[in-house]
Amino acid sequence: MAAADIGNSENENQQDRGFAREIFEWLEAFLTALMLVIIVLIFLLRPAVVDGKSMEPTLHDGDRLIFTDIGFTPAQGDIVVVDSEGLGKFIVKRVIATAGQTLDIDFVTGKVTVDGTVLEENYILADTLRDEGGQTYPLVVPENSVFVMGDNRMNSTDSRDSRVGFINDNDIYGKVIFRIYPFTKMGTVN
Repeated sequence: MAAADIGNSENENQQDRGFAREIFEWLEAFLTALMLVIIVLIFLLRPAVVDGKSMEPTLHDGDRLIFTDIGFTPAQGDIVVVDSEGLGKFIVKRVIATAGQTLDIDFVTGKVTVDGTVLEENYILADTLRDEGGQTYPLVVPENSVFVMGDNRMNSTDSRDSRVGFINDNDIYGKVIFRIYPFTKMGTVN
C-alpha cells in the first residue's frame, strides 16, 4: 500500500469519527431538549381538553388548552381546571366568586351579583336563567372554596348543581392560560 493510500484511509477514518461524533452531539441535544419539554409539561404547564359545550362561546368542545398552577391563587373571572368529585371527572369552568364573597343569582333577570355588584359578563352565551336547585341564594362562598359556572349558563353543570357544588381550593388544578388548538384560535384565554 502506498503512503498516499494510508493517508487517505486515515483521513476517511477521521471523517467517519467526526461525522459519528456530530450525530451523537445532535442526538444528545435533542434528548436534552425533549427531557426539558417533558419536565416543563409535567411540573409547570399541563394540557387539558374541553369536553362539551358548557364554556361556549369562550371555549368549544375539543379545544386543547394549557394550564398551570405555579403561583396561582384563584380569582374571580379565572378559567380553571377542577376536579369535580360529584361528576367523577375534570371540568373547565370560570370562577364566579371566591371564599368569603356573597353571591346572588336572579333567575328571572339572569343577573349574577357578587358582593352587591352585578357582574359585567360579556363572555357568557346567555343570561343565567337556569337554577339547578343545588344552592339557596344569596350565599356566602365557604373558606378555601370557589363557586364556578360555565359561560354557556343554559348548558352547564357547575356549582349551581349539588353534584358539583363549591369547589375546594385543593381540587383546583390550575388556571387555563393558553389555547393550543384549534390553531386558528391559538392564543391566551380570558
